[in-house]
Amino acid sequence: MKRRTKQRMTAIHVSIPVRVLEDFDETLRFNQSRSAKITQLIQQDLQDVDGLTVRGASTRNLVAALTSRDDVDDTMKTLLLQILTKSS
Repeated sequence: MKRRTKQRMTAIHVSIPVRVLEDFDETLRFNQSRSAKITQLIQQDLQDVDGLTVRGASTRNLVAALTSRDDVDDTMKTLLLQILTKSS
């Protein structure tokens, strides 16, 4: 059987609470790989250079980030800027 990827893989052993793993598995689709999802989460964490995540960000930082997005229309930007100035 031919490998589907040329990327080298390694098996690791980690210990996590059983309930956390059960909850995690419940978020996976039937055809989704646990290893692939964990790899994706690790890559996202490594790309988080500034330490800015939704959970760890202040409201001010979140509103500023939303305001700078291309998919936010002018009305939404106005509302976000109003929120931003009130939280100053």
